[in-house]
Amino acid sequence: MSFAICNLSLVPVRNEPTDRAEMVSQLLFGELIHIEKQKGSWLFITCDFDSYQGWIDVKQCRPVSNEFVEIFKSSPSPVSTEFLQIVFNESRKIAIPVVLGSTLPNFINNSFYIDDDKYSFDGPSFLASNVTRERICETAILYLNSPYLWGGRSPFGIDCSGLVQIVYRINGYKLRRDAAQQSTQGGQVSFASEAAPGDLAFFENEEGNIIHTGIILPGNKIIHSSGRVKIDDLDHEGIYSQEFQRYTHKLRLIKSIL
Repeated sequence: MSFAICNLSLVPVRNEPTDRAEMVSQLLFGELIHIEKQKGSWLFITCDFDSYQGWIDVKQCRPVSNEFVEIFKSSPSPVSTEFLQIVFNESRKIAIPVVLGSTLPNFINNSFYIDDDKYSFDGPSFLASNVTRERICETAILYLNSPYLWGGRSPFGIDCSGLVQIVYRINGYKLRRDAAQQSTQGGQVSFASEAAPGDLAFFENEEGNIIHTGIILPGNKIIHSSGRVKIDDLDHEGIYSQEFQRYTHKLRLIKSIL
Protein backbone atom coordinates (compact mmCIF):
# COMPACT_ATOMS: atom_id res chain seq x y z
CA MET A 1 0.00 0.00 0.00
CA SER A 2 1.32 3.45 -0.88
CA PHE A 3 0.95 6.54 1.28
CA ALA A 4 0.65 10.27 0.75
CA ILE A 5 0.19 13.34 2.91
CA CYS A 6 -2.05 16.34 2.55
CA ASN A 7 0.31 19.23 1.82
CA LEU A 8 -2.34 21.91 1.24
CA SER A 9 -4.52 23.78 3.71
CA LEU A 10 -7.81 22.03 2.86
CA VAL A 11 -8.49 19.29 0.33
CA PRO A 12 -12.02 18.16 -0.54
CA VAL A 13 -12.79 14.44 -0.24
CA ARG A 14 -15.57 13.51 -2.67
CA ASN A 15 -17.88 10.54 -3.07
CA GLU A 16 -17.08 10.16 -6.78
CA PRO A 17 -13.92 10.86 -8.85
CA THR A 18 -15.03 14.21 -10.25
CA ASP A 19 -14.91 17.85 -9.17
CA ARG A 20 -18.71 17.99 -9.48
CA ALA A 21 -19.27 15.22 -6.94
CA GLU A 22 -20.51 15.75 -3.39
CA MET A 23 -17.85 16.69 -0.84
CA VAL A 24 -18.16 14.22 2.05
CA SER A 25 -15.16 15.37 4.10
CA GLN A 26 -11.94 17.37 3.98
CA LEU A 27 -8.27 16.68 4.61
CA LEU A 28 -6.30 19.21 6.64
CA PHE A 29 -2.62 19.88 6.20
CA GLY A 30 -0.43 17.09 7.57
CA GLU A 31 -3.00 14.29 7.45
CA LEU A 32 -1.66 10.94 6.30
CA ILE A 33 -3.63 8.96 3.73
CA HIS A 34 -3.52 5.45 2.30
CA ILE A 35 -3.85 5.33 -1.50
CA GLU A 36 -6.16 2.44 -2.31
CA LYS A 37 -6.44 2.86 -6.09
CA GLN A 38 -6.25 5.41 -8.88
CA LYS A 39 -8.78 6.27 -11.57
CA GLY A 40 -7.43 8.76 -14.07
CA SER A 41 -6.40 11.86 -12.13
CA TRP A 42 -8.25 10.77 -8.98
CA LEU A 43 -7.15 8.74 -5.98
CA PHE A 44 -9.43 6.63 -3.83
CA ILE A 45 -7.99 7.10 -0.34
CA THR A 46 -8.43 6.08 3.28
CA CYS A 47 -7.59 8.70 5.90
CA ASP A 48 -5.16 7.20 8.40
CA PHE A 49 -6.68 9.13 11.30
CA ASP A 50 -10.31 8.00 11.08
CA SER A 51 -10.41 5.38 8.25
CA TYR A 52 -12.78 7.61 6.27
CA GLN A 53 -12.73 6.96 2.53
CA GLY A 54 -13.33 8.99 -0.59
CA TRP A 55 -11.79 10.46 -3.73
CA ILE A 56 -9.25 13.26 -3.95
CA ASP A 57 -7.48 14.93 -6.87
CA VAL A 58 -4.03 13.41 -7.40
CA LYS A 59 -2.58 16.93 -7.60
CA GLN A 60 -3.69 17.73 -4.04
CA CYS A 61 -1.41 15.45 -2.05
CA ARG A 62 2.25 14.48 -1.84
CA PRO A 63 3.49 10.86 -1.95
CA VAL A 64 5.66 9.92 1.04
CA SER A 65 8.13 7.15 1.71
CA ASN A 66 7.61 4.18 4.00
CA GLU A 67 10.40 5.58 6.18
CA PHE A 68 8.43 8.80 6.68
CA VAL A 69 5.29 6.81 7.51
CA GLU A 70 7.16 4.84 10.19
CA ILE A 71 8.42 8.03 11.80
CA PHE A 72 4.98 9.64 11.53
CA LYS A 73 3.30 6.73 13.27
CA SER A 74 5.98 6.28 15.94
CA SER A 75 5.20 9.45 17.90
CA PRO A 76 2.26 11.86 18.29
CA SER A 77 2.33 15.10 16.32
CA PRO A 78 1.13 18.48 17.64
CA VAL A 79 -1.62 20.42 15.91
CA SER A 80 -1.88 24.10 15.06
CA THR A 81 -4.11 26.07 17.42
CA GLU A 82 -4.74 29.32 15.57
CA PHE A 83 -7.50 30.00 13.03
CA LEU A 84 -5.02 30.57 10.22
CA GLN A 85 -1.25 30.36 10.20
CA ILE A 86 1.55 29.85 7.68
CA VAL A 87 3.72 26.80 7.19
CA PHE A 88 6.75 27.62 5.06
CA ASN A 89 8.37 25.01 2.84
CA GLU A 90 12.01 25.98 3.22
CA SER A 91 13.15 23.59 0.49
CA ARG A 92 10.83 24.94 -2.20
CA LYS A 93 10.31 28.46 -0.84
CA ILE A 94 6.53 28.05 -0.69
CA ALA A 95 4.17 29.51 1.93
CA ILE A 96 1.14 27.34 2.77
CA PRO A 97 -1.81 28.57 4.86
CA VAL A 98 -2.96 26.07 7.48
CA VAL A 99 -6.12 26.12 9.56
CA LEU A 100 -6.89 25.31 13.18
CA GLY A 101 -6.38 21.60 13.87
CA SER A 102 -3.79 20.96 11.14
CA THR A 103 -1.12 18.36 11.87
CA LEU A 104 2.56 19.25 12.19
CA PRO A 105 4.33 15.91 11.60
CA ASN A 106 7.18 15.21 14.00
CA PHE A 107 7.41 18.91 14.90
CA ILE A 108 10.58 19.90 16.82
CA ASN A 109 12.09 23.35 17.40
CA ASN A 110 9.71 25.15 15.02
CA SER A 111 10.43 22.86 12.09
CA PHE A 112 9.61 19.46 10.61
CA TYR A 113 10.39 17.35 7.56
CA ILE A 114 8.19 15.56 5.05
CA ASP A 115 10.79 13.28 3.49
CA ASP A 116 13.40 15.67 2.02
CA ASP A 117 11.31 18.83 2.32
CA LYS A 118 11.97 21.00 5.36
CA TYR A 119 9.12 23.10 6.77
CA SER A 120 9.12 25.86 9.36
CA PHE A 121 6.23 26.95 11.57
CA ASP A 122 6.37 29.61 14.29
CA GLY A 123 2.70 29.73 15.27
CA PRO A 124 1.04 28.24 18.36
CA SER A 125 0.69 24.46 18.56
CA PHE A 126 -0.54 21.91 21.07
CA LEU A 127 0.42 18.33 21.90
CA ALA A 128 -2.34 16.85 24.02
CA SER A 129 -1.60 15.65 27.54
CA ASN A 130 -3.96 15.35 30.54
CA VAL A 131 -6.77 17.11 28.69
CA THR A 132 -9.63 18.42 30.84
CA ARG A 133 -13.32 18.82 30.09
CA GLU A 134 -12.81 22.56 30.42
CA ARG A 135 -10.26 22.51 27.62
CA ILE A 136 -12.61 20.51 25.37
CA CYS A 137 -15.25 23.21 25.83
CA GLU A 138 -12.77 26.04 25.31
CA THR A 139 -11.58 24.47 22.07
CA ALA A 140 -15.14 24.06 20.80
CA ILE A 141 -15.91 27.73 21.44
CA LEU A 142 -13.05 28.68 19.09
CA TYR A 143 -15.32 27.55 16.24
CA LEU A 144 -18.27 29.68 17.32
CA ASN A 145 -20.06 31.28 14.31
CA SER A 146 -18.15 29.21 11.76
CA PRO A 147 -20.55 28.57 8.86
CA TYR A 148 -22.12 25.15 8.42
CA LEU A 149 -20.62 23.22 5.50
CA TRP A 150 -21.51 19.63 4.66
CA GLY A 151 -18.25 17.67 4.87
CA GLY A 152 -16.36 20.65 6.32
CA ARG A 153 -13.71 20.39 9.03
CA SER A 154 -12.36 23.94 9.37
CA PRO A 155 -13.32 27.29 10.95
CA PHE A 156 -14.27 28.45 7.44
CA GLY A 157 -16.92 25.75 7.08
CA ILE A 158 -17.72 22.76 9.28
CA ASP A 159 -20.49 20.24 9.80
CA CYS A 160 -21.76 18.90 13.13
CA SER A 161 -19.66 15.73 13.28
CA GLY A 162 -16.65 17.55 11.84
CA LEU A 163 -16.83 20.00 14.74
CA VAL A 164 -16.95 17.20 17.30
CA GLN A 165 -14.16 15.25 15.63
CA ILE A 166 -11.75 18.17 15.21
CA VAL A 167 -12.31 19.52 18.73
CA TYR A 168 -11.49 16.13 20.19
CA ARG A 169 -8.61 15.61 17.78
CA ILE A 170 -6.96 18.87 18.87
CA ASN A 171 -7.13 17.45 22.37
CA GLY A 172 -5.62 14.08 21.50
CA TYR A 173 -8.68 11.86 20.99
CA LYS A 174 -9.61 9.85 17.90
CA LEU A 175 -13.26 10.01 16.93
CA ARG A 176 -14.79 8.68 13.75
CA ARG A 177 -16.07 11.03 11.04
CA ASP A 178 -19.88 10.79 10.98
CA ALA A 179 -22.33 11.37 13.83
CA ALA A 180 -23.77 7.84 13.67
CA GLN A 181 -20.24 6.41 13.80
CA GLN A 182 -19.26 8.64 16.73
CA SER A 183 -22.32 7.51 18.67
CA THR A 184 -20.79 4.02 18.95
CA GLN A 185 -17.77 5.37 20.86
CA GLY A 186 -17.40 6.13 24.56
CA GLY A 187 -19.63 5.20 27.49
CA GLN A 188 -23.33 5.95 27.61
CA VAL A 189 -24.73 8.51 30.07
CA SER A 190 -28.10 7.32 31.37
CA PHE A 191 -29.77 10.68 31.96
CA ALA A 192 -29.31 14.15 30.50
CA SER A 193 -29.13 15.52 34.04
CA GLU A 194 -26.01 13.38 34.65
CA ALA A 195 -24.13 14.69 31.60
CA ALA A 196 -20.92 16.66 32.13
CA PRO A 197 -19.32 19.41 30.03
CA GLY A 198 -17.43 17.85 27.14
CA ASP A 199 -19.83 14.92 26.75
CA LEU A 200 -21.38 14.34 23.32
CA ALA A 201 -25.11 14.49 22.62
CA PHE A 202 -26.63 12.72 19.62
CA PHE A 203 -29.95 13.45 17.95
CA GLU A 204 -32.27 11.45 15.72
CA ASN A 205 -34.71 12.04 12.88
CA GLU A 206 -38.26 10.73 12.59
CA GLU A 207 -36.97 7.36 11.39
CA GLY A 208 -34.79 7.00 14.48
CA ASN A 209 -31.51 7.49 12.62
CA ILE A 210 -28.77 9.55 14.29
CA ILE A 211 -28.23 12.63 12.14
CA HIS A 212 -26.76 15.30 14.43
CA THR A 213 -24.32 15.75 17.28
CA GLY A 214 -22.83 18.43 19.51
CA ILE A 215 -20.69 19.03 22.58
CA ILE A 216 -22.31 19.70 25.94
CA LEU A 217 -21.27 22.90 27.70
CA PRO A 218 -21.81 24.00 31.32
CA GLY A 219 -25.23 25.31 32.30
CA ASN A 220 -27.36 22.92 30.21
CA LYS A 221 -26.01 24.31 26.96
CA ILE A 222 -24.73 22.65 23.78
CA ILE A 223 -22.43 23.87 21.02
CA HIS A 224 -23.21 22.42 17.60
CA SER A 225 -23.11 23.23 13.89
CA SER A 226 -26.53 23.96 12.42
CA GLY A 227 -26.50 26.82 9.94
CA ARG A 228 -23.49 28.01 11.89
CA VAL A 229 -21.65 26.86 14.98
CA LYS A 230 -23.81 28.16 17.83
CA ILE A 231 -24.78 27.58 21.44
CA ASP A 232 -28.32 26.51 22.32
CA ASP A 233 -30.20 25.13 25.31
CA LEU A 234 -30.24 21.37 25.96
CA ASP A 235 -32.63 19.27 28.03
CA HIS A 236 -33.96 15.70 28.10
CA GLU A 237 -36.07 16.35 24.99
CA GLY A 238 -33.35 17.84 22.83
CA ILE A 239 -32.02 21.16 21.58
CA TYR A 240 -34.19 24.19 22.21
CA SER A 241 -33.40 27.20 20.04
CA GLN A 242 -34.06 30.59 21.63
CA GLU A 243 -33.61 32.05 18.15
CA PHE A 244 -36.51 30.04 16.69
CA GLN A 245 -38.42 29.53 19.98
CA ARG A 246 -38.80 25.78 19.42
CA TYR A 247 -37.06 22.43 19.68
CA THR A 248 -34.90 21.80 16.62
CA HIS A 249 -33.33 18.40 17.38
CA LYS A 250 -34.66 15.36 19.27
CA LEU A 251 -32.23 13.85 21.79
CA ARG A 252 -31.34 10.18 21.25
CA LEU A 253 -28.42 9.53 23.61
CA ILE A 254 -25.40 11.04 25.39
CA LYS A 255 -21.89 9.60 25.35
CA SER A 256 -18.88 10.35 27.52
CA ILE A 257 -15.50 10.10 25.79
CA LEU A 258 -13.26 11.35 28.60
